[in-house]
Amino acid sequence: MKFRNILTALLVTATLFLSASCSDFLDKTPTSLTSGSYFADASEAKSFLDGIEAIPAQDAFYGNTYFYLVGGDDLEYYGPSSRSPYATGMICNNATASSPDVASFWRVLYSGINRANIFLSRVDGVSDLDSATVRLYKAKARFLRAFFYFNLVECWGDVPFRTQPTETVVGLSAPRTPKAEIYDFICKEMEEAAEDLPTAASVDYLPGDITKSAAWGMLARVYMFRAGEHYRDNVAANEAEVRECFTQADKFAKMVKEKGGHSLAPHYWDVFIDQCSGKFNSTGKEIIWEVEFSGNGTSDTRSEGRVGNIIGIQAPDLSKTSYTGKQNPGFGYAFFYGTPKIYELYQANGDINRMNWSLAPFKYMQLDNKTGNPIVGRLFNKGKMAEVKQQYWDQSFSYGDNFVLNKSGDGESTDELKNYNLICGKWRREYEPDTKDKNRTAINFPILRYSDILLMIAECENELNGGPTAEAYACIKDVRGRAGIAPLPEGLTQDAFREAVKDERAMEFCFEMTRRFDLIRWGEYVDKMNEVARRAIAGDNWADGMTNTYNYFRISSTYNYFPIPTIETSVNDQITTNNPGW
Repeated sequence: MKFRNILTALLVTATLFLSASCSDFLDKTPTSLTSGSYFADASEAKSFLDGIEAIPAQDAFYGNTYFYLVGGDDLEYYGPSSRSPYATGMICNNATASSPDVASFWRVLYSGINRANIFLSRVDGVSDLDSATVRLYKAKARFLRAFFYFNLVECWGDVPFRTQPTETVVGLSAPRTPKAEIYDFICKEMEEAAEDLPTAASVDYLPGDITKSAAWGMLARVYMFRAGEHYRDNVAANEAEVRECFTQADKFAKMVKEKGGHSLAPHYWDVFIDQCSGKFNSTGKEIIWEVEFSGNGTSDTRSEGRVGNIIGIQAPDLSKTSYTGKQNPGFGYAFFYGTPKIYELYQANGDINRMNWSLAPFKYMQLDNKTGNPIVGRLFNKGKMAEVKQQYWDQSFSYGDNFVLNKSGDGESTDELKNYNLICGKWRREYEPDTKDKNRTAINFPILRYSDILLMIAECENELNGGPTAEAYACIKDVRGRAGIAPLPEGLTQDAFREAVKDERAMEFCFEMTRRFDLIRWGEYVDKMNEVARRAIAGDNWADGMTNTYNYFRISSTYNYFPIPTIETSVNDQITTNNPGW
């Protein structure tokens, strides 16, 4: 099912408590938020819950600008060099406390938290809801509230913390609560919420539903990020606490593996083709939780996102033409490029399956290369057409084998590839239905996949046992086997296996907005980014070398945290200092 009429849910929610935008508990609009009663019946309660579940799909989150906040890492960047730097996020290393995208993300997270607080304070009083439904609804709200707080801690560290609704404008200033206290809350809430959430099997593995697997899997991610907090604060590790975090992460990841009934899709690209074409786990039970979008810009209900448009293959704008099918694969800006590092990592591992899907191996060709003309073929990088023919060649548009430049058919460049900074190819609009909006898509985005569970177990087992266990090897073997590459050699040291897991996560999850946080929890973010900056300056296999793009990687430790936005510090007198460097 697509995302259940997101806008409708938001509008219903807004009428219940004046305005969704006024629900942020740090919003200072001078009006009362309390109406004296909520949820006259079960229908209103469900609509309110839908409003909480809609938060991840909003523009300030996965709907658009989140990518510009967390997308800058050593594997991906905002490009190409001919494009002016993005000015309102974090991705181009030019953010300030006044950056609009930073402020919007802060606000939408607190909006979701306050909606959850209101819901949890009132849902028990809905007379026509049975007790089992109340428990389910509360579990979803508690999990989502904890998820929103986790995003705040990941990005900002210590933040204002409330678990009661704000329903008046009195006393809205709040100090920052130490992140350790918020972590304790997040872990408790997610674990307890999981008890009343459905199994993935009971909802037929629909990845938009919040299930026990989603709660356990996200809980494992929380513990693993918490295990590395000492790195970003540059303090000595409390070894007992770090070990306990890995122990808990291992426990909950194994619960997903042993009780969730999940499996890897047969081919790496199956997951993303499903997301682009509106299908759900059609070949395997891999997607555990994803953000759902729907629509094509033609209906009154607007639930679209930007996946495939801002992050995906570049294509011309043919939205005002009558071209459909092969002739119009869907407009893409292609703001997100891979660095040579990810290309070479695939190359070193012989990983052509993930490479040829994650990094676009071709570009679309227009008739006579003229604006407004239809697409007539694809030009592959040298050597790539034969590889793709053994992969996903016939699963979408196949133009043919005999390319005649500017006329018809597929073809291949005769030139060796010299520049390894290729466009992200994971989300391809050609799989969408023919009616395509210029900028908005119905393509879903993954938050948690089963391959992540397997690699978390592999990492935890290695950290807890002083080296890889048989289970650690088995888990990473499954992921590499699906990619068609050889298992790791036996007998690796703990350090060597740790590096192998890091590389595996890079190849598996590039462009999925997890890399920045992986680097931070490993204590490597600043160093790895600056390594790429030095390479960009040298221009080594990089068309964007010696251009403005090298500045995107020249970050300092300041970037381990987001800045507390000015919209907050200007009205909250209990926050007197910002994060270091901001």
